[in-house]
Amino acid sequence: MLACTWALLRRPCCGGETARWRGEPRSATELGAHTLTLMVLFLAAVLGFALLPQMWVRRVLDRHSTDRPDIPGTGGEFARHLLDGLKLGHVKVEETPLGDHYDPDAKAVRLLPQHFRGRSLAALVIAAHETGHAMQDAAHYPPLEARTRLAKQAMTLEKVGAVVMLAAPIMVALAKSPSILVLEFAAGVLILGLSLVLHAYTLPVEFDASFRRALPLLKAGRYIPDRDLPAARQILRAAAFTYVAAAGMSLLDVMRWLRVLRL
Repeated sequence: MLACTWALLRRPCCGGETARWRGEPRSATELGAHTLTLMVLFLAAVLGFALLPQMWVRRVLDRHSTDRPDIPGTGGEFARHLLDGLKLGHVKVEETPLGDHYDPDAKAVRLLPQHFRGRSLAALVIAAHETGHAMQDAAHYPPLEARTRLAKQAMTLEKVGAVVMLAAPIMVALAKSPSILVLEFAAGVLILGLSLVLHAYTLPVEFDASFRRALPLLKAGRYIPDRDLPAARQILRAAAFTYVAAAGMSLLDVMRWLRVLRL
């Protein structure tokens, strides 16, 4: 009777394959194909998260970056005008190649060359957005202060994590212990986790600077025509998501480190 049951269970299926006994382990080929599929899906999700926000932000800003004759001043001049009107004359306005941002330690609004010198709608709106951060700083806005503290701690730990990851192959060679690779992976997860926590703080801060501070400034001063308000809202949204795009690119950096280290 047992022999008959075993024979039935091992009978070929319609596709010609032998039925698998419940609990029988999969073959190495099947496991390899399943793992490869999961890896491809994971990498596709990572690339999508990393690249799509960056592409969207760039597309929005490029669309509104053409200089216009009806805009009387540059983005840098507009930022200076707004700050002076807000009694924030101590805040500097500077040109930088490192991305539009507000530095709460240096008390400086920093704009990319195309926004500092440009007379485009994007230049004006980005200047207003960064001025919104200066307003947050002047008001001691708690989420901005929390983000600033976290960013300083994250930068220190990221440097430590990067050193550990890059030094790990040497440590493996010297110690002749594959367990060092676990340390590499832990460092990568730490760096990624810090980046995600930092940007979880960033989004509320960015939307506050865009829509509770910059947009009311633009409307109250009638600095842009009503017909440009929908575009201004889109630029402000893109400015808010700039740090999400940065988080995505940092994720790619982690993936690059893991690939180099062959994790």
